[in-house]
Amino acid sequence: MRIALAAAFCLALIAPATAEQWRYEGGATPIAWFDNGAAQFQFACRGGSLTMGFWVRKPDARLAGASAISVAITPDAAAGSAVSQAGNTSFAQDMPMVHLDGSSVIVRGPVARQWARIAQQARDTIGVAFVRVKSGGGVEGIDANIFGAKGSKTMIGRVLGECG
Repeated sequence: MRIALAAAFCLALIAPATAEQWRYEGGATPIAWFDNGAAQFQFACRGGSLTMGFWVRKPDARLAGASAISVAITPDAAAGSAVSQAGNTSFAQDMPMVHLDGSSVIVRGPVARQWARIAQQARDTIGVAFVRVKSGGGVEGIDANIFGAKGSKTMIGRVLGECG
């Protein structure tokens, strides 16, 4: 009985670590992705061009009607931390929004490459959020999500290898 309980306990410790890793899919569109249940963050090689995507399943009402919005990425962001213009946060500004069973934004080219490098260098977490400028100045994060960084260096590297 003790062995069975010890084995079950060890499996419980291993399961979340496995579930919280970046994944890679090859094929016609190589993709590295992380899904936290509420949102998905991904890098893909589409038509030979690196593409970054961020998709939120149940967007905040302020996002639902937006036609364009900025996006922010923060390596090693703490859970519950606010998005700010200070520190190591990078922004992709005024990206077109796609609304189909959620809200998403797709970024290509130099910004996608920059964000791929940022995501690869994160040690523990990657914070990604939709962002809008507040009327009094500063920025406000909307639908901020934290993704684990485990495996991001390798899996995103595989996609970058396909996109040359």
